[in-house]
Amino acid sequence: MKVIRVTSALFAVVALTMGGPAHTQFENVGTIDFPTSATEDAQQHFLRGVAILHSFGWKQAIEQFRAAQAIEPDFALAYWGESLSYNHPLFPEADAESPREALARLGATREERLAKAPTARERGLLEAVESLWGEGSWQERRVAYMDAMARLYVQYPQDDEIATFYALSMLSGARALGDDSLRLEVRAGAIALGVLKRNPTHPGAAHFVIHAFDDPLHAPIALPAAYVFSEIAPAVSHARHMPTHIFIQHGMWDLVSSGNQSAHDAAQALWQPGDSVGDAVHSADWGQYGDLQRGDYEKARLWIDRLEAIIDASEGQARAVMTLPLMEARYVVETEEWRIEEITDETSPHTLLATGLSAVRTGDIETARMAEAALARRVANGDSGGDMRSGAGQRWVQVMHKEVAALVRLAQDDADGAVRFMDEALAIVATIRPPNGAADPVKPAYELYGEILLELGRPEDAAARFETSLLRMPNRPRSVLGLARALEQMGDKEGAAEQYEILSAIWDGRDSFTGLQEARRYLMSRN
Repeated sequence: MKVIRVTSALFAVVALTMGGPAHTQFENVGTIDFPTSATEDAQQHFLRGVAILHSFGWKQAIEQFRAAQAIEPDFALAYWGESLSYNHPLFPEADAESPREALARLGATREERLAKAPTARERGLLEAVESLWGEGSWQERRVAYMDAMARLYVQYPQDDEIATFYALSMLSGARALGDDSLRLEVRAGAIALGVLKRNPTHPGAAHFVIHAFDDPLHAPIALPAAYVFSEIAPAVSHARHMPTHIFIQHGMWDLVSSGNQSAHDAAQALWQPGDSVGDAVHSADWGQYGDLQRGDYEKARLWIDRLEAIIDASEGQARAVMTLPLMEARYVVETEEWRIEEITDETSPHTLLATGLSAVRTGDIETARMAEAALARRVANGDSGGDMRSGAGQRWVQVMHKEVAALVRLAQDDADGAVRFMDEALAIVATIRPPNGAADPVKPAYELYGEILLELGRPEDAAARFETSLLRMPNRPRSVLGLARALEQMGDKEGAAEQYEILSAIWDGRDSFTGLQEARRYLMSRN
């Protein structure tokens, strides 16, 4: 049985045989060893498909698996791979029929399909996806798949592909179980790190290390993998985007911006009418967040224009439509260019939050009360704010309501009421897994609480909130600014100067920002 390594040389040969420009963009997608019973021509397409699948390049992976099927119609793993290419394993199931249809093309029954897997290893992999696409809820099936992959991992402990897919199955299983303890993520990450040590350009290992350690505590473990993955698959949008999960966790705003720009370009280059716009939208969302943190407000507005163009081109795909109010609200809140929107029954929770903050900050308390009441109705109706993780999304809407309610109480000189609502907001935040991306909600609760406490003349308490905010979201400039102000009011001149230096470095060259001007004045006053 021949082992074929997926290398750039192999890709060049494959690209020439396929003849289309969309395929030649994928000459570099990493290195894997995945021996199978296939003929050499089918194996080349299969390996290419698995490598791209590891980077979540769904459409392009399907093309490769189907090319392998065309060469060798009874090649069971080509259908196995295709079945894994229709659903994001870390989101709720979107399409159960397409993977089942793919398997049905191999054979009408489970027994008929398994009979076409000539080795125990291939049969084990096929049996695992039979569990994934069999009977039961998607949560039950993902847990059954994880259990099947665990058995294979025990049976083939030296097999890096089984190890990698097992690691991903645990990441998926954690979501299916609603397990936010991170125990499955840490185990998955440890396994993926082992694969990456043995194969430093394995796309799945680098990718899943990032997913496994995508939280403030563990993110430093994944930083080397993020750098590796950023170079593995330059034409796969998700592969360009994914390292920015770790760059965000480190407050590396220039890399967050450039990584998502690259991801957006890759998504746009491959998009055709009828395709999902998910990769382009997701990279626009995160790219805007990065540019807002680095103070590039012009680029942040450009991301909104790009999203509007995506909505037009895709004839209003839901993912794009739901993301627009989020990005518009984020721009208002991060820039503090306050803007009040009309409040209707259809107004997004994100817009209500931005309008509530804007109304309080501009003295329009009546509109702020309306925003608070509208958010209360959203909470009562179980609104998730468009978040695909409905449980977490519903809790984030609850936090948004508490934030606006606290600001209304602050404006009414009800300090106790403002503090009570923010304490309730933090209690909800504590029930949600740690941050792993752009701020949610667009005004982080710890940061807002710090700002409220500063207004109430409680700098020590404010400093504690800002410090927690920065532990959760390092290098966030508005939390850095808040901490600098709190420390200055406490009389900690050295500490304040340190934070103002950090802010000056983040916003270097953005002369129009009040916060940067404040930092420079303070630092100059100490010279």
